[in-house]
Formats: sequence, structure tokens, C-alpha cells
Amino acid sequence: MPIEQRGVDTVPEAERTSGPRDLFSILLGSNLCLGVIVFGWLPVSFGLDLWGSVTSVVAGTVVGVAVTAPLALVSLRTATNLSTSSGAFFGVRGRLVGSVVGLLLSLGYTALTLWIGGDVIVGTLARLTGLPTGGASHAVVYALLAAGTVVAAVYGYRLLLALSKALAVGMTVLLALGLVAYAGDFTAAAVPETPYLLGSFWPTWLLSAVAAGLSGPVAFITLLGDYTRYVSPERHGAKKVWRATCLGLLVGLLIPQLFGTFTALASRGALDYAGPLVAASPAWYLVPLLLAATAGSVGNAGLMLYSMGLDLDAILPRATRARATLVVAAVATAFVFLGHFASDAQTAMTSFVLLLTAIGTPWAVITLIGHARCGGTYDPEALQVYNRRSRGGIYWFSAGWHPRATASWAIGAAVGLAGVSTPLYEGPLLALTGGIDCSFMLSGLVGGALYAVLTPTRAPETVPAVSEALAEVE
Repeated sequence: MPIEQRGVDTVPEAERTSGPRDLFSILLGSNLCLGVIVFGWLPVSFGLDLWGSVTSVVAGTVVGVAVTAPLALVSLRTATNLSTSSGAFFGVRGRLVGSVVGLLLSLGYTALTLWIGGDVIVGTLARLTGLPTGGASHAVVYALLAAGTVVAAVYGYRLLLALSKALAVGMTVLLALGLVAYAGDFTAAAVPETPYLLGSFWPTWLLSAVAAGLSGPVAFITLLGDYTRYVSPERHGAKKVWRATCLGLLVGLLIPQLFGTFTALASRGALDYAGPLVAASPAWYLVPLLLAATAGSVGNAGLMLYSMGLDLDAILPRATRARATLVVAAVATAFVFLGHFASDAQTAMTSFVLLLTAIGTPWAVITLIGHARCGGTYDPEALQVYNRRSRGGIYWFSAGWHPRATASWAIGAAVGLAGVSTPLYEGPLLALTGGIDCSFMLSGLVGGALYAVLTPTRAPETVPAVSEALAEVE
């Protein structure tokens, strides 16, 4: 299988050979991993029982899918990734907002997947072979996982699609075996001596709905276009693509997350997930658990790393996708070591997902409003102006930026950050919301409302394109 050469340029119609089934497979297979499973542990670590955990995760995921899934239709029309596509609304330079948001989201989730997967691998090998569990073992395992992830990401979309199809079947079998393995220790009650993180049920439930449920689909706000750009709108209708996206996100996220809740309750893992999960595993399930931790981590982290490479390629047009992928892989691996040796898992995860959700939601809402306004009609050539180091075109706006759209996002993100509640930081707006984290709703509503009011509905004026490098004309 050849290495994919295409970056964030427009995918020709002849290469758009994927379909809704491929989209479903990649969303399902890539998410059946410990990096997603661990989010099912979060509600239990917050002090919720089975009912509270399941309802909060399901509610948050459904809301997140409703907001996120329509974004898949943008790249179906533009044939490029979502951050580049957002140039239609933010400007061909302003689309860097989406690239940075996507880069941060993928960076965090890549590091998280390698972190949790590596910890489970080390713990499982310690039980199977007596491997020491010190820092050296973790360092070697993290490095090997990162290397496997880099190979998958560098080879690109076709390899990741084939891997996801295999994981969709293999990981489903391994998780089904896990239900049997942990059934004897399962209890529907909350883990003893785990008080509600926010003091009472409903505030904690809402925190879980955002941090464990909504954050899953939001992680895909810039990723969905990486897959739908390879789907042809001439052969596959928008409704079929939307349905496949919804189904893939719902099934692909809820199965691993609810498995995480089940095993967290079974292993009594209130303060940690990986250690109790391995300790509570019967001997016969250790090898399947090792396979799940290895293959699932490479599949999920590979997809995230692939997206990171595209986002960095979009930020630095001179970089090739493969080189950009290697750079972000090194950064993600550094974050893995930082997470293992310097952070508490619950604190790091909760803070990360809440902060990034507050920043990413207004970008997604503005992009969706813009897509609805233009009726899904784009100028693919004009979207590539920045990548070609030229200027002009219908999306040039003001020096390549749409100031009002960018300001709408910035204000929405600022309001969201002011309303967030994490173990590390609490925003000043919490006094107005009764201490309940409404950051994603506030950021999305404010950013979307400002964009709708401040920007005209008429088509932008075309600026004549200049076919010369930006560095030479500015």
C-alpha cells in the first residue's frame, strides 16, 4: 500500500472512492480503544452510580452528535479537510483558527490514547511476564506505541480505513469477551467512598454529560472532513452520509464508553482506571486485554495523528503531510510522558476536555451556520489560495481574514472559558450559573449569535487572485 501523498489540497473526483459504509467503519473501528473507553470511567470517578453514569454519557453523546454530525457534509462538498473548508467563513487565513483548534484536540486525544493504552499494556505484561512497572518500562512501551501510530498515520487514509475495518470486528469481539470477564465483579452501585465531585447529584451529572459524553463527538469537529473528503457527492447523497456519520459516532462512542463504565464499576476503579482494570482481570482475559490495548491504541491514535499532520500541513503549507505528521508525533509523545509522570489522570482529562470543548464549540457552530447560508455551495479553488501561497479569490475578505467571524469565535470562546469549571480552574461566570458548567452552551450560543448578527447573508465579493507567493507580495 503506497504512502498517501495528498495533504489538504482538493481531492480529485477520481480519488473520491469511499462511501457511507467506509465512513461508518472508520468511526466505529477507530473508537473501540482504551482512549475512548476511559471516558466511561470518568462518571464513576465523579461519584456516579450505573444509572447516573449511563444516562449522563448517553445524553451528552446524543447532544454532541446532533451538533457535530452535520459538519461531515461540509467536506463532502469541498473535497478538502474541515479546517481548510472553514476558510469560506473565516477567510483563507482565518481558517487557521480551525487548524489550531483541530491540532490541539487531536494532540490531547492522541496523548491520552497512548497514555492509557501504554499503562494497561505495562500492567498486563507485569502480570503475564513479571515485567517491572517502573518508569523505564513505561517509556519503552510508550515509544513503541508511538512508533506504530506514526507508521499508520504516515501511510494515511487507506491504511487507516483498512485498519479500522479490522478493528471494528476484532475489538467488538474483545470487548464482548470483556463483559464476560468482569461480570462476576460488577455492581451497579457507585464505588464506595467516592463522593459526588461537585457535592450533589445533578451538578455532577451535568459535568459528566459534558466531560464524558459531549466531549466525544466534539473531538471530531475538525476530523470528520478528513474522511468525507474522500466520499463523492455525485455517487452518495448528503442524507446517507449524515446518517452514516450519526450512526458511526453514536455506536462508535457509546459502546466503548459504556464498556468503560461497566469495567470501572466492576474493578472498583474510582481513583484510577488502568491499574484496577488489569488487577481485576481474570487470567484468561489478560492476553485479549493486551491485544485490545495495543491494536486499539494504534488505530485510534493513528487516526488522530493523521488529522494532526493535516492541520499542521494547513498551518505550514511548505511542510509535507508526512513531515508534519512526524513533528506532531514527537510532540504528542512528549505529552504522554508529561501526563504519566506529572499529572493526575482525572484532573488532566477533565480539564482538557472542558477547556477544548469551550474553545471548539463556537468554531463548529459558526461553520455550520456558514454552511447552511451558502447551501453547501463552495469554490474549491478559492479555498486553496493560502496553501498555494497566493492571495485573492472569493474568500479573501480582509487580508485573508473575516474579522467579524473571527471576533465572533474569539468572544464565544472567551465566554465559554469564563463559564468552565475544572479541577484546575473555575471561570467567573459560574456564579451566574449556580456553579454548573454551561461553558459549551454559552460559547456556542454567543459565538453563533454574534456571527449570525454581524455577518451579511449575501455572497462575499471576489478579489482577483494573484498567482505569486505571499512572501513575495507582502
